[in-house]
Amino acid sequence: MKPSGRLQDVPPYPFVRWNAACQRAADEGIDVIRLDMGNPDLPPPDAVTDALCTSARSADHHGYPGFRGTPRLREAIATFYARRFGVTLDPETQIVPLLGSKEGIVNLSLACLDPGDVVLVPDPGYAPYARGALLAGGNPAFFPLVEERAFVPNLQSLPMETVRRAVMLWLNYPNNPTGATADLTFLAEAVEFARTNDLLLCHDAPYADVTFDGYVAPSVLQVPGAADIAVEFNSVSKTFNMAGWRVGMAVGQPDALALLAQIKSNVDSGVFLPIQDAAVRALSVDSDWIAARNEVYRQRLAMLVEALNAAGLDASLPRATLYLWVRLPPGVDSEALALHLLEATGISVSPGTFFGSAGRGFLRVSATASTDRIVEASQRLRRLPSDWMDNVS
Repeated sequence: MKPSGRLQDVPPYPFVRWNAACQRAADEGIDVIRLDMGNPDLPPPDAVTDALCTSARSADHHGYPGFRGTPRLREAIATFYARRFGVTLDPETQIVPLLGSKEGIVNLSLACLDPGDVVLVPDPGYAPYARGALLAGGNPAFFPLVEERAFVPNLQSLPMETVRRAVMLWLNYPNNPTGATADLTFLAEAVEFARTNDLLLCHDAPYADVTFDGYVAPSVLQVPGAADIAVEFNSVSKTFNMAGWRVGMAVGQPDALALLAQIKSNVDSGVFLPIQDAAVRALSVDSDWIAARNEVYRQRLAMLVEALNAAGLDASLPRATLYLWVRLPPGVDSEALALHLLEATGISVSPGTFFGSAGRGFLRVSATASTDRIVEASQRLRRLPSDWMDNVS
């Protein structure tokens, strides 16, 4: 089969290739510890699983669930946003349930972009922002997230000739892969920048409730008037340990959401009804459960920071997300080092280049293996000889 032109422009998803490398290592007898993907290892609250099972036992809950999600789910999302962020949403026009936020990110590009349209995309960043643009025939224009600015962009420095051609602007805070955070002052600046330049502001916020040491992440929709020009993506995947359940949400600008819903009605048939019922239950889970779960992640990340630093790398604790963004010594290639680490220790981490060219010189390390496996990974890192990186370039 000859691939379509659009697919020729879209490289394979980077973790597909990395999964193959991990499988090769396992086939060679290496005990692989997966610290590369942000795949929560802990279960959701028992009440959520109970809600799924109860709903699945209903004989009439196995048909098509409807394109826009149940009114109960949309009401639950609105209630969650009101409680968590103080944001008021109209369940009829400002909420679209998703099969996980990833599909919504790509489908919004299909809904809003024409061939040749420019999309402003952070580098490093989550791959679907750019891949969605490419699938829609658009052109991603990358802007840098640099350590000197704590991985928050200077929007005023973007080339105006590029901005004038752009249709969408992607932001993601708390940030994957860097773990960076952004305050409401920056988000207000982003809203004004988007309004001035006639851009749809797309804010991806799935890590807003994976935070540490009292940090509270904002929603872009807390900025006055943001719902006029912004769509925010969120998910139960990271907040409630439900990554495989595939349920998320797009909220905010009604016209953009109507276009997204139109695309989705032609592509999928909605979220399985028992999963919608379970998501309704998840969205009402007590914040104490989230805080206790986050403390598990914080402790794991702290163990990894100490072990990575002992191994000669440069890691520090973030205020949010599941990840460490680990700086490498100058001149060391991130993918070569990650492959060497996999083969030498069985520890699998993500090369920074999986998230864009600005990821050169970094690794992303996830805290989503079990605590016992994190302890084992830390011990393996500490056993590395002091010259273990000398032959990697």
